[in-house]
Amino acid sequence: MHRVKDKVAIVTGGSNGIGRSACLLLAKEGAKVAVTDILDQDGEEVVKEIQKNDGIGRFWHLDVSKEKEVERVFGEIAREFGGIDVLVNNAGITGSNKPTHELGEEDWDRVFSVDVKGVFFCTKHAIPYMKKAERGSIINISSIYGLIGAGDIPAYHASKGAVTLMTKNDAVLYAKDHIRVNSIHPGAIMTTLLKNFLTTFPEGFEGSLGKLVGAHPVGHPGEPDDIGYGVLYLASEESKFVTGSQLVIDGGFTAQ
Repeated sequence: MHRVKDKVAIVTGGSNGIGRSACLLLAKEGAKVAVTDILDQDGEEVVKEIQKNDGIGRFWHLDVSKEKEVERVFGEIAREFGGIDVLVNNAGITGSNKPTHELGEEDWDRVFSVDVKGVFFCTKHAIPYMKKAERGSIINISSIYGLIGAGDIPAYHASKGAVTLMTKNDAVLYAKDHIRVNSIHPGAIMTTLLKNFLTTFPEGFEGSLGKLVGAHPVGHPGEPDDIGYGVLYLASEESKFVTGSQLVIDGGFTAQ
């Protein structure tokens, strides 16, 4: 119940899937959790669940692709909870599942505005609070597609590759300030994002799911909590010597 006691944690894309799991686990272990998302109703439901279990949480509407909104919301969170100790950059979209030569500029920019600029904006505006406190943990949710290619969703691959290297560079930049920066690389996790993605293939959802499951040595997809517990570890002092690292949680997919 005390792994992150009294830490202030911001989770972007906190309304469902991996973000929801991270919010609930962080709150359960004692953090004050700022649930942020563009899905207001779902976000408020997460807060209700946190409070039902005697945790501390509040929802803020946040579009991470808008810098002024990020700056304003982070300021409100810091005033409400007394600072910012943990940032989970989880908000993301997959974009169009088209080959590179068929992809439009608008498709590309849409993915990068959320998956890359969103991480940049949130990191930029969390760092001053962490520098002031002389501590902090930034956890960027990348993907196994930020490590390997799979021959699909080109903009997503490129965006997650960018997040992987942004993580390492920021880890070096801010180590002197006692701010740790790490990335998590999920494999197939059963979230709404994955379900929607699987429907874009000719085989349909069931066919695509079967193919995807078969590619994971453990023989089944992951659950949001499999990633949520990774977030909890990196947010806690248990990982105080961990920075610039890639935590791969993928059922053995990239081990092949």
